[in-house]
Amino acid sequence: MKRREFMVLLGSAAVTWPLPARTQQAMPLIGFLSSRSPDESAGVVAAFRQGLRETGFVEAQNLTIAFRWAEGHYDRLPALAAELVGLPVAVLYSAGGPPAALAAKAATSTIPIVFSAANDPVVLGLVASLNRPGGNITGMSLFASDLWAKNVELLKELVPTAKVMAYLVNPSSPSVATYMKGAAEAASALGVDIHLVKASTEREIDEAFASLARLRVGGLVVPNEPYLDSQRERITALAARYAVPALYNLREYVVAGGLASYGPSLPDSYRRAAMYAGRILGGAKPADLPVQVPTKFEFVLNLKAAKVLGITIAPTLLARADEVIE
Repeated sequence: MKRREFMVLLGSAAVTWPLPARTQQAMPLIGFLSSRSPDESAGVVAAFRQGLRETGFVEAQNLTIAFRWAEGHYDRLPALAAELVGLPVAVLYSAGGPPAALAAKAATSTIPIVFSAANDPVVLGLVASLNRPGGNITGMSLFASDLWAKNVELLKELVPTAKVMAYLVNPSSPSVATYMKGAAEAASALGVDIHLVKASTEREIDEAFASLARLRVGGLVVPNEPYLDSQRERITALAARYAVPALYNLREYVVAGGLASYGPSLPDSYRRAAMYAGRILGGAKPADLPVQVPTKFEFVLNLKAAKVLGITIAPTLLARADEVIE
């Protein structure tokens, strides 16, 4: 072989045979933005990782995750979202309800966003429609048209004598109006008066429960809301202290000692949303992924809590329960 031909061949080999360092592509980075706290989110984080695994992504093997926690301080979310966008992340996964999803949407219009739990993403302005979300955002809705009414109806079945009920909400949540509309309609149909009690701090939670005695409340509904969920140990303890029968949206409250819960499975929502994140990492577009709605609802009863409250649970309710904690 002539020297000139050899040099041409060598040059082409340098182009087509990359150095070992070039073969190691950087692992994609997914940003996990949560309005919750890490110490009370272990279960949903495990579900998030499971969803990623189901689409072929495992942390530290072919994926890196950056976690940011607002710990119930919703005003921190915009800065945390901006921080993740600036890394930058390949996908921004918002956890902990509408506050995190709205902060993520405000932070970027180009990076794909997946929300794990938004009560009504169309009303919140997150997506154009469930079937055609449009833009750079999609995810899981926890909205069910009759969920809030169902809460009141189930509580009335648990406490048939209740004539006055209360709804505990965080006024900082953008979903307060959604919670109350269905609840008020159901209460009216059942001939029950319903009061709105608000709390966004530990002190306000204590004050809210103290007010229930003055209102002579016979039952309390606590909807799924990130800050309140992070305070579930406090809330269930206060419900026991003031002898208030309470129905929650999440099973985790009942595990913590609450009376009953009915609502979508939060871990299932996180897992399914994470599968969307994995599909996007694989090349899918958020605009082509319809917003998913809950398919798994749980009705959980705590017989020990019922006994402490002096409540006898009807056999028909026991038969309908998906899980009974004794």
